Amino acid sequence: MLKEEIIDITQTNLALFGTDVEKEIKKLASQGEIAWRTAGQTPGLQVWRVEKFQIKEWPKEKYGEFLDGDSYIVLHTYKKDDKLLYDVHFWLGQHTTLDEAGTAAYKTVELDDFLGGLPVQYREVQGYESDKFISLFPKLLITRGGIDTGFRHVEAESYRKRLLHIKGTIKQTVVREVPLTHTSLNSGDVFILDEGLIIYQFQGRCSSPAEKMKAAQISRGIDDLRGSKVQVVVLDEAYEEKAIGKDRDDWNIFWTTLGGKHPIKKEDGADNKVKSLRQMFRVSDASGNLTFTEVPFKRLSLDEDDVFIISTGPIIYTWVGKNATVNEKKSALQLAQNYLNSHPDLCKTIPIVRLLSGAENDEFHSYFSVVV
Repeated sequence: MLKEEIIDITQTNLALFGTDVEKEIKKLASQGEIAWRTAGQTPGLQVWRVEKFQIKEWPKEKYGEFLDGDSYIVLHTYKKDDKLLYDVHFWLGQHTTLDEAGTAAYKTVELDDFLGGLPVQYREVQGYESDKFISLFPKLLITRGGIDTGFRHVEAESYRKRLLHIKGTIKQTVVREVPLTHTSLNSGDVFILDEGLIIYQFQGRCSSPAEKMKAAQISRGIDDLRGSKVQVVVLDEAYEEKAIGKDRDDWNIFWTTLGGKHPIKKEDGADNKVKSLRQMFRVSDASGNLTFTEVPFKRLSLDEDDVFIISTGPIIYTWVGKNATVNEKKSALQLAQNYLNSHPDLCKTIPIVRLLSGAENDEFHSYFSVVV
């Protein structure tokens, strides 16, 4: 059975920092993790899936494919000025379990320790992935299933009906499985209704040529997997009213499967859910008590003695100064989560990113008008 329970993955953060002794223990433990032995040695991508508290390599041919019942760790190693740098993302499917999500968070910190604290860490929530995460994959495909389900290839005759949403450009396309209902449709994108031996490719009247091209490639790919037995039916919204005969029958089947014909949205509004809110806070225990104080949003406000919570709108950063105390480090991520929860206009699934002083990436610097 599919793991249908949806946990509150927006509350699942990176594992918190502890004492120096605890950090050393985690470092030693990370060196014993077989999965990390080849991690970050050369530029490129590496992906692992959480399987019952274990980290297992995800097949390279499946990079960019994720099951919504699982949790994954994605390491991007790149070179800048002859130095290897890292971004590590842990991705949480909406049907993942708490133990899988917790393991992914802990193991991400473990991987960070193994790589000397250099990686920038990203929490990624299904449906609200960061642009940086999406850009790692030419095609991002998210479908139903999970490790506990034994979700594997099934024969076309008994294939589970599904609706895929195709959105993007020639260089970057995101494919997500969405609820099997007319409310999932919009006129700005392309959708594939997969019925096993018949695929209906719905092309919104405002969809782009790139999206139509990608949808056609996906349809052909599905056909290849099923022994070239699949019939692909293209339904162009712009010509629906003129459909007659068999074309009209195809439209009727399509709408019936999705619960009947109803007006649909002009475009997908998902890209507009993040409010631009720029604020910056210092987390400090210099006074003997932990304080959370707003400071000017500028690079000069950062201080190596403290930790800072930085809300940019699309991302919330936790910046860790080199001389920050253990208490400041331990409290920062929870304070970042509290800040997010206290602002109803902010999407609760936006990425929370932890980075160390000296390991900032270009994206972080781009949010400041003056970088010093």
